[in-house]
Amino acid sequence: MRAMRFEHSDKVVDLQRRLTAFMHEHVYPNEGTFHRQIADGDRWQPTAIVEELKPKARAAGLWNLFLPESAYGAGLTNVEYAPLCEIMGRVPGFGPEVFNCSAPDTGNMEVLVRYGSDAQRAQWLDPLLAGQIRSCFAMTEPDVASSDATNIQSRIDRVGDSYVINGRKWWTSGAGDPRCRIAIFMGKSDPNAEKHKQQSMILVPMDAPGVVIRRMLPVYGYDDAPHGHGEVTFENVRVPASNILLGEGRGFEIAQGRLGPGRIHHCMRLIGVAERALELMCARVQKRIAFGKTLAEQGTIRADIAESRMEIEQARLLTMNAAHVMDTVGNKTARGELAMVKVVVPRMTLAVLDRAIQAHGAAGVCDDFPLAAMWAHSRTIRLADGPDEVHREAIAKLELKKGLRAPG
Repeated sequence: MRAMRFEHSDKVVDLQRRLTAFMHEHVYPNEGTFHRQIADGDRWQPTAIVEELKPKARAAGLWNLFLPESAYGAGLTNVEYAPLCEIMGRVPGFGPEVFNCSAPDTGNMEVLVRYGSDAQRAQWLDPLLAGQIRSCFAMTEPDVASSDATNIQSRIDRVGDSYVINGRKWWTSGAGDPRCRIAIFMGKSDPNAEKHKQQSMILVPMDAPGVVIRRMLPVYGYDDAPHGHGEVTFENVRVPASNILLGEGRGFEIAQGRLGPGRIHHCMRLIGVAERALELMCARVQKRIAFGKTLAEQGTIRADIAESRMEIEQARLLTMNAAHVMDTVGNKTARGELAMVKVVVPRMTLAVLDRAIQAHGAAGVCDDFPLAAMWAHSRTIRLADGPDEVHREAIAKLELKKGLRAPG
């Protein structure tokens, strides 16, 4: 086990303090406003409250915190960003977006920082960093098991000084937002190349002829407006050859570089969800009386609270370790640690949420509390950026390699 240091710098401690204060002053009090504005207006337009809070967050110096050690962001390591991401994740509906730290924009901005050309960054990264536009990531396909990225069947074909794109994608998160102007599209550019060199990634403007949003996909009945998860078809979409990212055949490489940070950010945010669920649970059970005493005095409830606290702390330690390994030896070397947190943290969050829902009784499954929506969102993370089964397979392979080196 590599040694970990948990002491944060004065800069990070100050950011935690200011971010927490901003959440209490502006975000938590406006959760109801956010949901009312979606219900009362056009669900697929940006909500006024989020747009009002973004300039305040930027003015407070709480903007683009996610880019690790980058001139474009706050210059934080993954370990330093972890507690901040957790704080924002406590309000999964819109919390991270207020600070321009929400998926899939964070992952797409990291792709542009790492792999984009100067011209690509000027055209797309700058407005994304400014919060002027949003983006989506078009990778998953309905007709193949996309957990194996080499299965991707969409095509990216060079024709003169352009690429012609054809394919059908779904779960393209963010596609429903009218501010979504650019997609990072993954497809096959050379089916005859070596297995992991067949794919490329390319930038596709969402207003390009041939890009059609077919429908928004609900998640356990939630449409996640105005963000949404779209099924999108690309029919003979033509874009300049300069839109290719890094070069032909580099798509799998980019995907691995993008998904590592994306996976750990999901886990950081989910720890915030679990903490919030436990807080709501503790507040509820100290007020509700059954059989002559508060629920908090019941042994089963107290056991649930204790289990939840222990599980959250274990998951946080595992996540911090993964962040530490990413910072010290790189994302590729940290693939085992990333796989572990990607399995452990969503499971933990769902368990804590389930206990909190149970403690709330019937109120826990309706919209009077955020728990039901949190559960629906958290359940998707066991599939997003790779399902549990793929990550467990990766962990097992790494362990078996260690076994080959064992004495005796």
